[in-house]
Amino acid sequence: MAMAFSAPGLARRIPYTRSPLLFCIRKARLQSSVAIRFAAESGILCKEEDKDCISFALRRKEEIERTDSSIPQWKTLSSEDVGIDTSMISKPTRLVLNGLRKQGYEVYLVGGCVRDLVLRRIPKDFDIITSAQLKEVRKIFTRSLIVGKRFPICHVYVLNTIIEVSSFSTSGSRNGFNNYITKPSNLNEPDYIRWKNCSQRDFTINSLMYDPYKKIVYDYLGAMEDIRKSKVRTIKPANLSFTEDCARILRAVRIAARLGFCFTRDIALSIKELSCSVLKLDKGRILMEMNYMLAFGSAEASLRLLWRFGLLEILLPIQILLSNLDKFVAPNRPCHSSLWIALLAFHKALVDQPQDPVVVAAFSLAVHSGGSLYEAIEIAQNISQPHASFHEIVESNHKESDYSLLEQVVDLAVSVDAVICKMTNKQYVSQAMIKYPQAPWSDLVFIPQALSMRVRAIFGCVRSNERGPIPKRSRTINHDSLAMGILPEVRHVFARIVFDTVFPRKQNGQFNNVEPTKR
Repeated sequence: MAMAFSAPGLARRIPYTRSPLLFCIRKARLQSSVAIRFAAESGILCKEEDKDCISFALRRKEEIERTDSSIPQWKTLSSEDVGIDTSMISKPTRLVLNGLRKQGYEVYLVGGCVRDLVLRRIPKDFDIITSAQLKEVRKIFTRSLIVGKRFPICHVYVLNTIIEVSSFSTSGSRNGFNNYITKPSNLNEPDYIRWKNCSQRDFTINSLMYDPYKKIVYDYLGAMEDIRKSKVRTIKPANLSFTEDCARILRAVRIAARLGFCFTRDIALSIKELSCSVLKLDKGRILMEMNYMLAFGSAEASLRLLWRFGLLEILLPIQILLSNLDKFVAPNRPCHSSLWIALLAFHKALVDQPQDPVVVAAFSLAVHSGGSLYEAIEIAQNISQPHASFHEIVESNHKESDYSLLEQVVDLAVSVDAVICKMTNKQYVSQAMIKYPQAPWSDLVFIPQALSMRVRAIFGCVRSNERGPIPKRSRTINHDSLAMGILPEVRHVFARIVFDTVFPRKQNGQFNNVEPTKR
């Protein structure tokens, strides 16, 4: 059923001009639908005398306009009226909901999954909250585990999926919102319990609560209005919200990029002020958030926002475009992090040393075939389709011999391998950042050694000129294998992205002469 309210802009596409091969963000400060609606050039990055960004932000908290955080009247809505399709709720989630419901407990879906259901998008995951205590949840589901000390939740393992279940009894222990949100006067006890939980979340659009049995959506904080306006708004003043948990900065970027939403003025100013605070996050947390941005179908928009608000220089000093990656992945079918890291390294190698399109084609074909270089070179030399024009592609004026092309392909693989090693070297990253004096200094390296070895393995067959595992033959992508990082699948998708970028498909989706899977 269609949504009952007007939602202009919910499905807007982000316009861009494709110029360099992997879209040098630094050269293209393009406007997009996820950009803020005002010129926030007055936003201040951390100055030298303000080493502690948090203290700096707190000194300006009184400057935040409270009118941007006003909360409208709360309401309940029929899930049918807002267009929720219960068939989009995953089977493991339904099993957990039913298991708790049968034992007499109240159960709700809460957070971003409800937002996505309203927008008729497939949620990345589903969060459940229940009136049962966590120890009671464990009794119902034997394959479960309570994790977390400060804010404990229960991981329920169903059909090879983890469903996160929280309890009203433990989530109610969170505090800090009463100074900024006034309790509505017309709440009964059940509504108060729900309102209190919703008030402790990060953004208004993540504060919806959905009872799938009564088919009621509870909106206590104006979430539906912000969804209608395509707006990301914090529940507390953004400056304080990001000070409490700087990971919310990255979540705000991820949500705005994925949904095509804009930021409130409050959020835009606060992200600019507090961008350097993300360096305080655990590296594993940074990797997780970056993976959510780059591996779930919104890489290009995420990078634009990261650059716009001074975060790209801190998190990804090496700049790239991943728009073709977005064509193959989505929230319900992500890729392994090794794929987008491989694309980062590949592009950096091309920026350092532009290559002939035949070399790039042969390289991608060799990666796909697991190291069959002479076969890849033969196919690449017979490509008649014109290549795309990029700064990183320089066509040779004379025909190269097979041996010369082989050397160039192997050299490219060696260069990519060297870049991967540099991406995990703090000294190299800090030296590279000297080239960008306008950016906050950063030597952040969040790619662990084990992951870098997996990325290097993608190109190892080309670098050593030895055949690797049996290559993938089908053009169909196995998204389960891709998410797990199975080497032939990652190589297959990497090769398709590179090949399709340099030799774009025709309008009918066919190649003039060759496909990257040709053997």
